Amino acid sequence: MSTRAPGASRLRLVISEAGAQPPLARLLAIQRTEEPDVKLSLSETSLGRQVEGLLTGLYDVGLATSGEQSSRVTAEPIWQEPLALAVPARSPLLTYTHVPLPEALRYPMVLWHPTACAGIHRQVGRVLDDVTEPPIVAERVTSSELMMTLVAAGYGIGLAPAAQIVAYRPLGVVLRPLAGLSPQLITYLLRPRAEASDSLSRFARRAMRVGSMRLGDLDEASSPDSR
Repeated sequence: MSTRAPGASRLRLVISEAGAQPPLARLLAIQRTEEPDVKLSLSETSLGRQVEGLLTGLYDVGLATSGEQSSRVTAEPIWQEPLALAVPARSPLLTYTHVPLPEALRYPMVLWHPTACAGIHRQVGRVLDDVTEPPIVAERVTSSELMMTLVAAGYGIGLAPAAQIVAYRPLGVVLRPLAGLSPQLITYLLRPRAEASDSLSRFARRAMRVGSMRLGDLDEASSPDSR
């Protein structure tokens, strides 16, 4: 069994509403490569418990889709991912390479739960606010797994991060971008306002570095060959 080097430290990362995040995987890989002596523990919880844990010292740093700040916690945007429509494999919407939002809203939608998924719910809500007609809500879900299952079964369409949609292609879910829009889901780095440790400061810089990397071309992921 290996022994940690002298001076090695620990970093406790907590995430909420994560789903499949390519930038998160990239960040964790870089962290392991560049600072192997820092033991990184990873937890997942709700946004409320995430913030509470940061305030009580249970966690050192968090990643969330909510950018709300307080007098004791900062929220810094670090990366963004394209949002797109998750469409059933036999949907009439597949005649569009880019779906107009008013046309999409003619169909029932599987939406994120406003409390359990508060961050992504608010960000998706801002996209839907651009039209006058409210969406037809088929279901509200707390996970991308359930959303994609319901979409594949034909219950409705969803608006989700592109990487999550592509991951469920074998289930019968197809990605389509929105016409004339390039909505993005922003992920924030949450940490207490107290003075940060050296390892936490370096982790934050790595997160910002990952955020500056190219995340891939949404149009390529949604080409007709991806059906």
